Amino acid sequence: MSQSLILAQQLLRFDTINPPGNEAACMQFLADWLTQRGFDVTLSTFGENRLNLIASLPGSLPGPKLAFTGHLDTVPLGNAGWQYDPFGEVVGDRLYGRGSSDMKAAVAAFAVACVTHQQAIQQGSGVVLLITGGEETGCDGAQALIDTTDLPEVGALIVGEPTSNYPVIGHKGALWLRCETRGKTAHGAMPELGINAIYLAAEALGKIQHFSPGAPHPLMKQPTINVGRIAGGLNINSVPDRTQFDVDIRSAPNLHHAAIRQQLTTLLGESVTVTTLVDLPAVLSEENQAWIQSVYQHCQALHDAPLTPRIVPYFTDASLLLPALGTPPCIILGPGEPSMAHQTDEYCLLTRLAEAETLYGAVINDWMR
Repeated sequence: MSQSLILAQQLLRFDTINPPGNEAACMQFLADWLTQRGFDVTLSTFGENRLNLIASLPGSLPGPKLAFTGHLDTVPLGNAGWQYDPFGEVVGDRLYGRGSSDMKAAVAAFAVACVTHQQAIQQGSGVVLLITGGEETGCDGAQALIDTTDLPEVGALIVGEPTSNYPVIGHKGALWLRCETRGKTAHGAMPELGINAIYLAAEALGKIQHFSPGAPHPLMKQPTINVGRIAGGLNINSVPDRTQFDVDIRSAPNLHHAAIRQQLTTLLGESVTVTTLVDLPAVLSEENQAWIQSVYQHCQALHDAPLTPRIVPYFTDASLLLPALGTPPCIILGPGEPSMAHQTDEYCLLTRLAEAETLYGAVINDWMR
């Protein structure tokens, strides 16, 4: 059994479902694992049982380090029953478990790759691992890491989110808005004496359905908008005086979130109050940048067709980490299956996990020369 599979299974055994997160025990385990293998490790808290981790292997040469980032929190299991153990089970070529693809397998793969290639790292400029909690609820851990920690000098960043080991140069931004309508309560038998907040929300929702966040992007295509949650009213026989609904907008680098919010606020009018829940910019690296091209070359052997520039629709911690690190080139590259993220019976292929460990090792060696 490979070391990356062993470590991935160990990480999966920890319940880090977010909310509430509770990443502390898993993060402490990983911190101990890394410390025992020569890493300099720093833990920082961002709430009860919530931890982030920075681990570095210093090199003997000056210059920026190669950085890897990943998160240890996972989404809930969902209401459907699991056929396999959600906290880690190997069946055939699949490692099942919540967080196997998204993204504990990747964390295991790049941690083991660093240990395996420790001599090359020590002879080069070094590596740093930025491991966060709270990613699934809007990159809370990454924001705390930036606010409370001095980040190291980094020359390039690999984000281990699930891509089936295909190099991805960017992802859409996320703007989450909470919209609220307020009316006036009254008895349900005398609705003319009240103002129905649900009716106000329904009018607003009709406008949102036909709202465009902006022009398409050449690579990221059309921005999207979705109303994902609505709540209003307390009982059937009263006029509701308050309704909330949450809007999820996915954007591209050609769009500005402040402008999108202002346009939507103007469209909805004075009857709707709009507040921002999450504001994460899009990420896009230059495909022709030298390091990006070198990663492409390492990845090409794993894919039959020539590699083309790709993005993913989900957000990552890179939204916040990249600006804080000085915007180095960034690749999203992980062994997980994108289609399995957040799914019942989530799995990562063992062949992809092994490929990722080798792939990360090749990128590490290339950086240290």
